[in-house]
Amino acid sequence: MSDDSHQAKPTSERHVPVLKDRCINLLAPGFDAARLRGETPVVVDATLGMGGHSEAMLQRFPDLHLIGIDRDEEALALAGERLAPFADRTDLVHAVYDEIAEVIEDLGFSEVHGILMDLGVSSLQLDERDRGFAYSFDAPLDMRMDTSRGITAADVVNTYSEEDLVRIIRKWGEEKFAGRIANRIVAARAERPFTTTAQLVDTIRAVVPAGAAKSGGHPAKRTFQALRIEVNEELDVLERAIPAAVASIALGGRVVVMSYHSLEDKIVKAVFQAGSKSSAPLGFPVELEEHKPELKTLTKGTEVPTAAEIAENPRAASARLRAVERIKARRDA
Repeated sequence: MSDDSHQAKPTSERHVPVLKDRCINLLAPGFDAARLRGETPVVVDATLGMGGHSEAMLQRFPDLHLIGIDRDEEALALAGERLAPFADRTDLVHAVYDEIAEVIEDLGFSEVHGILMDLGVSSLQLDERDRGFAYSFDAPLDMRMDTSRGITAADVVNTYSEEDLVRIIRKWGEEKFAGRIANRIVAARAERPFTTTAQLVDTIRAVVPAGAAKSGGHPAKRTFQALRIEVNEELDVLERAIPAAVASIALGGRVVVMSYHSLEDKIVKAVFQAGSKSSAPLGFPVELEEHKPELKTLTKGTEVPTAAEIAENPRAASARLRAVERIKARRDA
């Protein structure tokens, strides 16, 4: 666990939401579109975390109904405390965000007017030392966002074949020393199974050249990213979640996504770009209604944080923001 002074702080002081104002300003016109049709605006915070973005939206829009989703039960509990003043306008659900369509339907809604996704590891998960997400201090080698189920990072490093370890560290971590790292992990675990993050960090340090840290940061950074993605099936979930979000949004509604590395951003970009293009065959003389784009891109490529936003929250430094608006009615609407 984090130290007692950190734990004693209220959630609002422990967590500064990334790009809060920019995200909310992008979502707001979707809520306006709902009001113009006489509907109550509904937003989904698909990665609720500690509830910072949700709190800000509920404060700014007194008529807004919020659905908060998180796979982390501890995050849900903390966010529930933070959002207690708005309990009559919120539904908080323990689920993974690729289940967004099912969550919306189970709550009795046919569509929503805004969806926010803040991908990657939450501030809570980074700060809770016993979760094993950080390479900067020793902890059990866990890395599960939902500690109620699934394999741990220790399971991965202790049981995966060397070939599979090379594959995930290279693919998910984009680590050029994947072969060396996997080989050393397999050798080390034969003597003593991995149980802590410090064991793994020491093993990685032994084979990653010191010079690599100057350009690539901490030598364990990429391997930890790879293990976290593998344990939580993050990119598989994201590949299902982005199309599900687009399909759940009402006409005029908006989807806003913050990603933190190129693998995430690539998935978001592909879905958003596909929805923003005409599906008419090349050279087709007239664009029929069914061929018109479903989405309008609201950001020029990826938007990055300003110096002021990074100063307010250093964890925003690697954030990449994309947003789209639904400009064509949903097929089942």
